[in-house]
Amino acid sequence: MKRIFAAFAACLLFGMPDSAAAEDPQSSITSVVGWEAVGRLNISGRNMCTGALVAPDLVVTAAHCVYDPTTGRQVDPTSIRFEAGLNGRRAKAARSITKTVVHPSYQYEQPGDSQLGNDIAILRLDRPISRKMIQPFELANRPARGASVEVLSYSMAQQNRPNLEQNCHVLARQAQIVVMTCRVDFGASGAPVFDVVPGRMPRLVSVISAKAAVGNRRVSIGTSFDRTVIAMMRSAS
Repeated sequence: MKRIFAAFAACLLFGMPDSAAAEDPQSSITSVVGWEAVGRLNISGRNMCTGALVAPDLVVTAAHCVYDPTTGRQVDPTSIRFEAGLNGRRAKAARSITKTVVHPSYQYEQPGDSQLGNDIAILRLDRPISRKMIQPFELANRPARGASVEVLSYSMAQQNRPNLEQNCHVLARQAQIVVMTCRVDFGASGAPVFDVVPGRMPRLVSVISAKAAVGNRRVSIGTSFDRTVIAMMRSAS
């Protein structure tokens, strides 16, 4: 399996141009009902990512989102703001961040370099968001190869309304790395990946780390959750 995945990973091309990303846009949802726990992260007034509530006071996103691409250093947590359920000009709830906990095995790479593996961060809100207002998502094990998944994300092309990418499938996986057919755009880093099981509430199985291509086929790279993430949540609380 390691040799097969290594050969597959060698075919991945990261940092696709905007012109390629603009093709075949995702579906913009008109209502965020049921998806309010997903929100936009405004970072230092310059960058954006996507995140999702996993507890009333905790948000999960990609680790590279909390680094300044110019200096390579972590940004001040208080410069990050989470807007849950943002749809147009209104958010269901908005909170500032007071603490960030990055996966201990993650190593930041400058933009343009591949950032595979352990690309997860937990952010603590300055105030919890009531479960009566927004229900956090549950974490689940990494999806199996061939599993059907969905991604809900904000992007630079559409910053105020989330995009729902449906009918994606897992192409390959190794350790915490997941390669999927989902198409994402810039700004979608940290976006939640959900398993799709009829009759059950969506569960978070991964977060988006990067967009890529295998030949002419657009794919996305995600990071699934290991036991370390639970420890990170405890540390952030």
